[in-house]
Amino acid sequence: VSAPANLKNGSRRMSNPGEADLTPITSMAQLVEYFMAGCKPRDAWRIGTEHEKFGFRRSDYSAPTYENNGIRAVLERHIARGWSPIADGGNPIGGSRDGANLSLEPGGQFELSGAPLSDLHQAQTELDAHLAEARSVGDELGIGWAPLGFHPLATREEMPWMPKGRYAIMKRYMPLKGSLGLDMMLRTCTVQVNLDFASEADMVEKFRASMALQPVATALFANSPFTEGKPNGFQSARANVWTDTDPDRTGIPGVIFEDGFGFERYIDWLLDVPMYFVFRDGVFHDVAGASFRDFMAGKLRGFEGQIATIGDFADHVTTAFTEVRLKRYLEMRGADAGSPEMLMALPALWTGLLYDDAALKAAVALVTKNACGDFQSLRADVPRLGLETPWFNGTVRDLARDMVHIARDGLKARGLGEEKYLAPLEAITAGGPTQASYWLDRYHTVWNGNVRQIFDEAAI
Repeated sequence: VSAPANLKNGSRRMSNPGEADLTPITSMAQLVEYFMAGCKPRDAWRIGTEHEKFGFRRSDYSAPTYENNGIRAVLERHIARGWSPIADGGNPIGGSRDGANLSLEPGGQFELSGAPLSDLHQAQTELDAHLAEARSVGDELGIGWAPLGFHPLATREEMPWMPKGRYAIMKRYMPLKGSLGLDMMLRTCTVQVNLDFASEADMVEKFRASMALQPVATALFANSPFTEGKPNGFQSARANVWTDTDPDRTGIPGVIFEDGFGFERYIDWLLDVPMYFVFRDGVFHDVAGASFRDFMAGKLRGFEGQIATIGDFADHVTTAFTEVRLKRYLEMRGADAGSPEMLMALPALWTGLLYDDAALKAAVALVTKNACGDFQSLRADVPRLGLETPWFNGTVRDLARDMVHIARDGLKARGLGEEKYLAPLEAITAGGPTQASYWLDRYHTVWNGNVRQIFDEAAI
């Protein structure tokens, strides 16, 4: 989940309120130009990694509240260490430094939205520094951090709510659209990577290949086999949550694979995604379910006569939750948060697949063998079956092996020695356990059925 964009500081994630472009929208061409502004020459392509983690009280493994030496104190101590504060309604809800952002998900999940970086080695350095700082701050407060895909212990009611304006709107609206939307907000964590494109045609190729292969990434990174202290029957409960959150804005939209798809077709789809809010004068106004087309025409109820701005459109873009999201870059959204090694493997996988011409061509060939519907069906099955999901004459593990092999070739072609970050995925595709399978084995053996032990073992 995300909020208005600060498009001027280079941040790749839009989870904190920021400055907006107040230019009124008077034509569709402006919206096409908005996305076209994301096109970059190859030497300007960057890698932006985002990852979330659950905080837990070391005393009893409960989720820290905002107050009472909890998440607010975590942010304030980061701010004291040099992060510039970001506030919502007078409450600190994030920070910015050197092109990176700290932000909060609704249940207090703590996120780093990394700076746009040139290579994976820089991303590793950034990750190490962030985890060390989060660990140091957490130790001062008796808080640990566990990057897992779904909260393994807490009920929905036991999770706190963070004081961010848009979350109150989503809290009201989500249950109207699906039964698991509040779980998405409160009890999930992900790792994502944001990657660039050179042109509209390059965007289309990368969007299609990464969208089709996103369920394979879901299987590779599955890390959420427990709910409320018990096995839940899923490899990725986080991915299952997204299947019943809001069909208007999630999943693998078929339009992406239609002939003639490009920025204009995507915008046409996006304008039919119902709105959540209008952000004015520091306040989020609840218009959930309203039409952005009406807003553009000056007919939005409560805002009659006001014409939507480019900044409003930028906000609306962040309310689409497809498995890959198009902003002024492409955001890979299909993976559970995991170990530090897996947090690095995710950007390595997609950088290898999408940033080398031969690798991208091979990835496109891998997915064009099959129809869009095959990958949509795969998305439905992978949360429960993971890499063992049937795939024609084999399983998804076979598809994952091909995918990781192509990524390795793509990283080797970059000539930077980045292929080492794929090692955890190569072990899994060779027959090793996923993170979810590993935890389930621990549950049934050394933990003797006590899921609480996952926090100590998964803590960064």
